[in-house]
Amino acid sequence: MPRTDAVIVGSGPNGLAAAIALARAGRSVRVLEGEATIGGGTRSEELTLPGHLHDVCSAVHPLALGSPFLSTLPLGEHGLRFVHPELPLAHPLDGGRAVVLHRSLDDTAAGLGGDAAAYRRLMLPFVRDAPELMRAVLSLPLPRLSLLPAAARFALLGLRPATGLVRRFQGEEARALFAGTAAHAMEPLTAPATGAFALVLGLLGHAVGWPVAAGGSRSITTAMASLLQSLGGEVETGRPVKALADLPPARAVLFDVSPRALGAIAGAELPGRYRRALRRYRYGPGVFKIDYALTEPVPWQAEEVRRAGTVHVGGTIGEIAAAHADVAAGRLPVRPFVLVAQQSIADPSRAPAGRHTLWAYCTVPNGAEADMAQAIERQIERFAPGFRDVVAARHVMGPAQLEASNPNYVGGDINCGAAVLRQLITRPAIRPVPHATPNPRLFLCSSATPPGGGVHGMCGRNAARAALRGVLR
Repeated sequence: MPRTDAVIVGSGPNGLAAAIALARAGRSVRVLEGEATIGGGTRSEELTLPGHLHDVCSAVHPLALGSPFLSTLPLGEHGLRFVHPELPLAHPLDGGRAVVLHRSLDDTAAGLGGDAAAYRRLMLPFVRDAPELMRAVLSLPLPRLSLLPAAARFALLGLRPATGLVRRFQGEEARALFAGTAAHAMEPLTAPATGAFALVLGLLGHAVGWPVAAGGSRSITTAMASLLQSLGGEVETGRPVKALADLPPARAVLFDVSPRALGAIAGAELPGRYRRALRRYRYGPGVFKIDYALTEPVPWQAEEVRRAGTVHVGGTIGEIAAAHADVAAGRLPVRPFVLVAQQSIADPSRAPAGRHTLWAYCTVPNGAEADMAQAIERQIERFAPGFRDVVAARHVMGPAQLEASNPNYVGGDINCGAAVLRQLITRPAIRPVPHATPNPRLFLCSSATPPGGGVHGMCGRNAARAALRGVLR
């Protein structure tokens, strides 16, 4: 008989979430990680100068606090602590102005001028029911949405393109704020369901904030691994899996990998129709990322931006929409939308005293080889003149380097799949239970399954539940 109930391939937050869910259900679990350190997309390293700690990928974690699974785990007992910047998000505009997402819904609305009432009407029902709504949005089955009054309205609005939803706003500030949060979808703002990204990230900002993990994003998976081990689970690093023959005996195998990797590892045990679906799976844009070591904080023109943990650098909704449309068409944007995180203003452990770190990326066509460093820095300088003067060192990762650091990032796609409407619901293939493959022993638990990318652990939790209803029942 197999010695282990379940083997998990990959130690990202979804792999560890699956392992924890199974261990809490009394199953024996073993996690295999190919790299020397655990974490997948939640690793942190000294990428620039000694003493400067940078998040390799994920950096800001509203979804972790809003997750119906991660938020229930006693991760604080295992060393995890989230810290909040004074302001969750700022969006600079030309002329030294900025629009701000505050924790307070009313304070945010007050900064939107004539759009204050429209913003409050849009967001208040969602913020009021945030825990139940996030449970419905991030859990399966999808019909649970009908159990919550606010959820039907969320579904109706969230399925719309962001460009349609912003028509309720007249001012530049509200339209830019909404466009910046919708841009996290990495799809054109005219695409269906981009409105959902803006609604979810906005309501989380008001309900739980946009925190960072003290000591780096690695603290999340370090705490998860510690919790798993306290439940009797095992974690092994330096154990790459290229084929099923590399696995120890187990009743079930859960893969925190991309559909491409699943096909390569387990293709012989999967039917041809499913293998073809894995090959057809669509990956999203790639990412070009820069980490900075700074001699002092970024000299943003708008004072509010200096207090924000996350900064959306992209200007008006028209500019952001144009940048994303360029990427979707296979072109490099001249003025990219740049997502910036200033973790060190909330977490001093990220850099030596008096120093700071900065994390920034823009999207590019999948697999693009172009150097976007100058374009990113021009955008930051536009709103923070003199930025280059405070840069002590930089570390650049294009799509190829990101994929080399984490094979799940195919072509630099950090979400492991395009956020198009069909793939938001059925990824990676159209099946009653997306996390279950046609082979009853094999499951997919990565962000290539619903509900998709982000550090929320729900892909792993959902896959674990599928395994517990099936071969591990």
